[in-house]
Amino acid sequence: MNVIIIEDEKPSARRLQRMLNNLDINAEVMLHSVEESMVWFQENKHPDLIFLDIQLSDGLSFEIFEEIDIQSAVIFTTAYDEYALQAFKLNSIDYLLKPIDDEDLKKAMGKYKDRVPVMNKVTLDFNDIKNLLINPIDREYKKRFSIKVGQHLKLVNIDDIECFYSENKGTYLYTTEGRNYLLDTTLEQLIDELEPEKFFRINRKFFININAIKDMVSYTNSRLQVKLQTYKDQDVIVARERVKDFKDWLE
Repeated sequence: MNVIIIEDEKPSARRLQRMLNNLDINAEVMLHSVEESMVWFQENKHPDLIFLDIQLSDGLSFEIFEEIDIQSAVIFTTAYDEYALQAFKLNSIDYLLKPIDDEDLKKAMGKYKDRVPVMNKVTLDFNDIKNLLINPIDREYKKRFSIKVGQHLKLVNIDDIECFYSENKGTYLYTTEGRNYLLDTTLEQLIDELEPEKFFRINRKFFININAIKDMVSYTNSRLQVKLQTYKDQDVIVARERVKDFKDWLE
């Protein structure tokens, strides 16, 4: 199991590291700030599990999730309980209040093991996954979305959608006509509903339609900026850890 600790108080980080060692869990990487963590996630493969303090020296760790599409399970560690609701919205495994005791840590690891089943790990690259999706048996993807507009329902065909995005805790679709509509769903739920040949999740906030791409340019930190046909409300940036898969998807 690959585990990292993000904690600005180094004595607390070392104490948690020792407690994990007593459970035969090795946490070699320790990070201490929002900025340092963002750089690390952009340059390294994401771990299986993160122990994450909420209040770091340069801000709240929630800022990391706003910029990076975190692929790991998370156990929050904090001396404050007012962030619990926000933490669980990020699909965390547990929320441990400091000082952490051995029993609470054991229970949290038990929750992690229940949530993440032990499997024989098989590494597939994008082309392997793509081949598995060719001619899927009885697999149906969304062909249209019904949108409530006032007292009316409007049907939007999938080919008329440039992108899906999240903003202010809502999920929206944006059409080729330059209109956006609020959906009663989440981006996570869309993963199984959108045809992977047409739509790709470029970061934590965006799915884009391949047919809506107008241009692509290099962006900071080895990322890509995608320019869509009509959508211009926000910068559409391919997360660094998704760039390779995105390029494969284009081909």
